[in-house]
Amino acid sequence: MHKFLKKITLAFTFVWGLAGAGMAEPLKLTVFGDSLVQGYGLAQGDGLVPQLQRWLAAQDVVVQVVNAGVSGDTSAGGAARIDWALADHPDGVIVLLGGNDLLRGLPPQDTRANLSHIIEAAQGAGAEVMLVGMQAPLNYGAEYKAQFDAIYSDLAQRYGVLLHPLAFAGIMQEVGSDPAQFGAYMQDDNIHPNARGVALNVAAMGPQLLDLLKRMQQAQAQE
Repeated sequence: MHKFLKKITLAFTFVWGLAGAGMAEPLKLTVFGDSLVQGYGLAQGDGLVPQLQRWLAAQDVVVQVVNAGVSGDTSAGGAARIDWALADHPDGVIVLLGGNDLLRGLPPQDTRANLSHIIEAAQGAGAEVMLVGMQAPLNYGAEYKAQFDAIYSDLAQRYGVLLHPLAFAGIMQEVGSDPAQFGAYMQDDNIHPNARGVALNVAAMGPQLLDLLKRMQQAQAQE
């Protein structure tokens, strides 16, 4: 009887171990940014985060996407709250900040320093990072534009993070050589995309997003 119980116990332990090995916790992806992330002006299901969640589900990817967007946030505001956003230990972080720095004409070197801090904090917390770029208009001059536009590619290379070069890439690809059509995918303020514009931008983000998830999965497997 004692030997029989021992065999049962060993068998149960083996099966439980196999089940535990195959039951990794779902990946957690935090999208960190400003109103473009928060979903300003859109119905609850039409913002960037819910559309990202649906896009990932369509790819049969199991991941929890967390909305860490704050309307009006600058890169400085993001740098001040990044530790709070990392408190729930995400496996990955998408950083989409800089638009409000542009609207206020803030110094590019400040934006660069703030984004550097955010990336370093995320990597220090063990999260994989994808940086989403912004491009400056010519309103502030060619020198300002050159300095600002270089921030994202420079930081991606410096820290070895993934880069999606432009937050509005999907809309830009759709309108092509007819920029007059850009407004069809924007809200009335001509700053924030509408639901159709968000869908295009999410689809354009797809290749880098899948690369990010691959990195997240690899990191999880090594834990």
